[in-house]
Amino acid sequence: MTLVHKYHISRVALVNPTTSLNLPAAPDRRKSPRLQLLDTGLLAYFAGLQGELLLAADLNQVFRGKIAEHIVGQEILSSDPSALHKLSFWVRDKKQSSAEVDFVVSCSHGLIPVEVKAGASGRMRSLHQFMDKSDHIFAVRLYAERLRIDKVKTIAGKPFYLLSLPYYLAGQLNMYIEWFINKVK
Repeated sequence: MTLVHKYHISRVALVNPTTSLNLPAAPDRRKSPRLQLLDTGLLAYFAGLQGELLLAADLNQVFRGKIAEHIVGQEILSSDPSALHKLSFWVRDKKQSSAEVDFVVSCSHGLIPVEVKAGASGRMRSLHQFMDKSDHIFAVRLYAERLRIDKVKTIAGKPFYLLSLPYYLAGQLNMYIEWFINKVK
């Protein structure tokens, strides 16, 4: 699918939600998808955010963090040139629930939840809900701080490992997930 505006042509991906916690991440067509442009400059232009983007110290300050989430999605999509690679995000399969994990990534251990957050702390309630129901112990946060691995507990008390990566490593997410799982084992 392409979006054409004057002389700009950009690829647009439809990002479907999934309610799956395990592979395969089957899309749930009853839930609303998101659009992912592969051109951040074009998105900033349409949203009128070019100036803010250039002056921001942290991407989560621009448009309530949606630009950071967009850039991470762009990096994940562009890191796998296969047309078969589909980006998806997780939503809780419960009526009137707003629980949503920004992205899920398929790997040898299943679906790994990926949250895009500002700073080193944050509640990440949706990620905790995913981990409470998941049969593995691996999750990822992309943020503006340094790489680290923490053993944490969900709000309900389930222990899991959280890989925190700087935004700029989003394009190498699959490699870092495999490294993370092997390091924790």
